[in-house]
Amino acid sequence: MENVLKYFEFSTFFDDKSNTFSGSIAFSEVNQHHFLIFEKINNEFNLYITRYEEKHQIGKEKPEVIELLISNYDKSLPEHRIMLRKYLE
Repeated sequence: MENVLKYFEFSTFFDDKSNTFSGSIAFSEVNQHHFLIFEKINNEFNLYITRYEEKHQIGKEKPEVIELLISNYDKSLPEHRIMLRKYLE
């Protein structure tokens, strides 16, 4: 999973203080207002697409829009990798 996070330039994991996510989070910028967020709960990763007005709000405020894209991300599954590439490449 570490290679996936590095390849797609996700931030390091940090605690979510917005009470939106259940675990720690890492994000990658899709565009100025949209971000992919990995939520880490134990050894599971959930992938979300979110919308924030400003990047600095991530982890501090609730997103304007949030949609779960993949529950329990598995890098060995092609459909999971394709979903990630769809937004970041």
